[in-house]
Amino acid sequence: MQELHDAPLAPLTTFRLGGPARRLVTATTDDEVIAAVREADDTGTPLLIIGGGSNLVIGDKGFEGTALRIATRGFTLDGTTLTLAAGENWSDAVARAVAAGLAGIECLAGIPGSAGATPIQNVGAYGQEVSATISEVVAYDRRAEETVTLRNADCGFSYRHSRFKQDPHRFVVLRVRFALEDAGGLSAPLKYPETARVLGVGAGDRVPAAKARETVLALRAGKGMVLDAADHDTWSAGSFFTNPILTEAEHAAFVRRVQDRLGPDVTPPGFPDGDSRVKTSAAWLIDRAGFTKGYGSGPARISTKHTLALTNRGAATTEDLLALAREVRDGVHAAFGVLLVNEPVTVGVSL
Repeated sequence: MQELHDAPLAPLTTFRLGGPARRLVTATTDDEVIAAVREADDTGTPLLIIGGGSNLVIGDKGFEGTALRIATRGFTLDGTTLTLAAGENWSDAVARAVAAGLAGIECLAGIPGSAGATPIQNVGAYGQEVSATISEVVAYDRRAEETVTLRNADCGFSYRHSRFKQDPHRFVVLRVRFALEDAGGLSAPLKYPETARVLGVGAGDRVPAAKARETVLALRAGKGMVLDAADHDTWSAGSFFTNPILTEAEHAAFVRRVQDRLGPDVTPPGFPDGDSRVKTSAAWLIDRAGFTKGYGSGPARISTKHTLALTNRGAATTEDLLALAREVRDGVHAAFGVLLVNEPVTVGVSL
């Protein structure tokens, strides 16, 4: 188990932002992870868990405690059951599952970060969410001081949310188990209209899983959502804001605000989300509030490829990023009465 002091954290995040940790521990086995967590808990030391760093906004002052980088490895296939160690690179794991002829996560290709983070955020994109295929999560329960296995139904999954995110100081994910599908090399039924359109098929159709993965990677790359050190549009956390979910009354008021501002013929995107709620598009809101691609004049700006991504153009600080995020959030609220919520986890700072 490697240990460093006054260690830079910015290189461990996709934003490349944030100050140092007083202590950085890198664990390569589950036992090392548990030992580091127990030590922090026993001594009352603040603990920050870092996987792939793709969903973190760390303050410029850094972290006064122990940062635990989970670098465990493990990719195991047993029939259609895939078990991943928390530290496995997620995008690589998707590629290997597709190469094995299994379906269910192929449209989650190219998402940066580690496998252990996927159940926390209930990672999703292009019509798939990990909650649809996760069968169980093995985690260290800091409250009970033991390793536990949580079935899918125990994980409290919802849109970009889970029991792990709800109670972030209780569970440390060690392994994630997925129930995939052997569809003879075909993908799961396609749910996302853009993916189906590009592939020239209808919603609900299947295509070769490898082709679905390649298509999603191309779509993501076109939006700056595939990591590339040379492309500052990818120095981000992907989508910075989640898509708002509104009650019927909130949605009706929102539509009125849109039509008062943009004209009576303008209808904002709206998708049924159960319990009489409607999901709308954060990207649409941001763009129509005047924050277009490339917006900003400082070292933190909106991506030139996608309005949902806030980016570090190379010399930004976390405060630069947060100032931009607040400007966008407040501008959207002033224009349409909808409050955007940040998707990345903030450490030592807040919006």
